[in-house]
Amino acid sequence: MAVVSANHTQFNNGPVEKTNYSAMAMVTTLFFVWGFCTVLNDTLIPRLQVIFGLSYTQASLVQLSFFGSYFLFAQPASKLIERIGYQKTMVVGLLAIGVGSLLVLPAASVASYPFILVAEIVLGAGITALQVSANPYVAILGPPSSSASRLNLTQAFNTLGDTVAPYFGSILILGTAAEAAALPSGEAALNAYRVHQAASIKLPYLLIAGAMVVLALAIALYRFPRLEVTRDFRPGSLDSKQDSIWNHPHLYLGALAIFIYVGAEVSVASYLVKYLAEPEIGNLPLQTGAKLLSLFWLLTALGRFAGSAVMQRFAPNRLLAWAGVGAAVFVGASFLGHGLFSVVTIILVGLFNSIMFPTIFTLAVAELGPLTGRASGILVQGIVGGAAIPVLMGWLADRYGIHHSLFVPFLCYGFVIFYGLRGYRITPTEPHSEIQAV
Repeated sequence: MAVVSANHTQFNNGPVEKTNYSAMAMVTTLFFVWGFCTVLNDTLIPRLQVIFGLSYTQASLVQLSFFGSYFLFAQPASKLIERIGYQKTMVVGLLAIGVGSLLVLPAASVASYPFILVAEIVLGAGITALQVSANPYVAILGPPSSSASRLNLTQAFNTLGDTVAPYFGSILILGTAAEAAALPSGEAALNAYRVHQAASIKLPYLLIAGAMVVLALAIALYRFPRLEVTRDFRPGSLDSKQDSIWNHPHLYLGALAIFIYVGAEVSVASYLVKYLAEPEIGNLPLQTGAKLLSLFWLLTALGRFAGSAVMQRFAPNRLLAWAGVGAAVFVGASFLGHGLFSVVTIILVGLFNSIMFPTIFTLAVAELGPLTGRASGILVQGIVGGAAIPVLMGWLADRYGIHHSLFVPFLCYGFVIFYGLRGYRITPTEPHSEIQAV
């Protein structure tokens, strides 16, 4: 059971006394996978803008489709865990990612933007299944006292996937086709141009599909330890009629914090390549901007590695609040600045993003015991912020310029600060969940 105070988080009577590092290493590969697939969209979006002549708002439909899947499929994924278990849900998620990747191939062959959006929905569904199963699994794979540190460590490898993806995309997606100043005239010429340009996105997704099949087989054959502490209420535990996830404000405020944080992070990352190409900012080619996007995610990875160590000595909620302050300061600085100053400050935001998701997640599931599985589904649904907020930022970018649209993530980080200072607290009126192994 966790007892969260303003100063520190203590746990006792945890279900697992020692971390299973072998199983943790295996699950960590999944974190890398969904990080890679998610951030590959950040190089796909500017390529699609060139191919289809999309506005920022139209291009944001990629993230709306991808992250909208989190909202649609998080609860079904939670129920799937209850029916078939964590391990099989992970396998299903990997195979769904493979299917979504394969759907990109015919979509590119006919140069159909709506078809690409369908592929993104399927990809997002697979990654949702991985998120709902892997995040709580890592949280309960060892002592509760180190759950925040453990999840930050695995999320660091998630961000390594984020770091590799833009460089990978800069070569195979942005580096294989020349940009056009204007789309060709005439329907036949325009369609031929789009089919030719869209060929640049086939190979990356074919490689991803193959890798998912191999990894799905590896996960299916691995002998994971049996952990059941997040199952539904059983005799001897609290009566499910007397407790509900809605009795825990720190949970639903945490879901809102994830919605807002992910929306801010995805908004910045999705438009970063185009932002750096702006004449008054960096005036950089798209391929160069994609490589700097890798630096953005590398800083996030380094921050998570550091955060995993620091959280063993300092209160996670306070570190979360300070991270929110840092992110807001540097987004605001980039918003107010120009040239190299704006380039450097926006990239440094990645460092402060680092600990936010895993820290919010572990604070939000504290003391939920048997409700942890359902809570995980709600928190993962919060990732739909990555669908909604980029649309708002894209709408503002089309009307007032991409530079001024940074005001959106600036406001978002304010709520992260609030959650780290007050929103995470478990109120005295909340029922205390007991964590039991069954």
